[in-house]
Amino acid sequence: MSAWRLLLTRPAEESADLAATLAARGIYSSSLPLLRIEALAQSPEQRAVLQDLQRYCAVIVVSKPAARLALALLDRYQVQLAAEQPWFSVGAATAQILREHGLSVYYPEQGDDSEALLALPQLQQALAAAVAPQVLILRGEGGRELLADCLRGQGVQVDYLPLYRRLLPEYPPAALPQRIAGERLNGLVVSSGQGFAHLRELADHDWPQLARLPLFVPSPRVAEMARAAGAQFVVDCRGANAAALLAALQAQPAPDL
Repeated sequence: MSAWRLLLTRPAEESADLAATLAARGIYSSSLPLLRIEALAQSPEQRAVLQDLQRYCAVIVVSKPAARLALALLDRYQVQLAAEQPWFSVGAATAQILREHGLSVYYPEQGDDSEALLALPQLQQALAAAVAPQVLILRGEGGRELLADCLRGQGVQVDYLPLYRRLLPEYPPAALPQRIAGERLNGLVVSSGQGFAHLRELADHDWPQLARLPLFVPSPRVAEMARAAGAQFVVDCRGANAAALLAALQAQPAPDL
């Protein structure tokens, strides 16, 4: 059995999948979802963008919720997808959802972040092949600004299509520190910048104490955010998937509490 006892904060379904993977490796975890996905209301603008996908030389999907919602809408609007149009995702799990729909998807195998995606040869080839490259980013409200900024710096027109918002579920006061103390948890896991923001918000005045715990984050951007907020022991997993977390846990000895 591992000495790590982790708090998982992903949406409920994703936390359950991650918990099962960790349990198979002898790692205890407790789930307190800090992200609730709420689909945005459908709009004529949303439909118009999805029905005109062929004008984009690349479509980037930044998360599993974005992939699921986009595919459902494409089916609803009966959009015929071009087989040669390249799709891109930040991580393997999102890519798998898209591939199961028959799409050609590329993703960085090293690092689930914007920097790794931007370095993909297939993405650069798609941009270079277009006379006036246009890219569509499917995402939630806010997020991945670095990705768009870097693409625009290359002369690419970038359009966003928000599909959902991320909300903090309602919990009783002190739910977070009580869960950590009651289950003797010695590590915190967040999968995004929004997830960390919700962790900090829920912790409230207990944050200085919780900030001493090891915090596992998916990228340098979220690591920087956490350190700026006072987190004292931040581990950048360089990925939000289970394999990246397991590798980080293996490299870090669990603290004695």
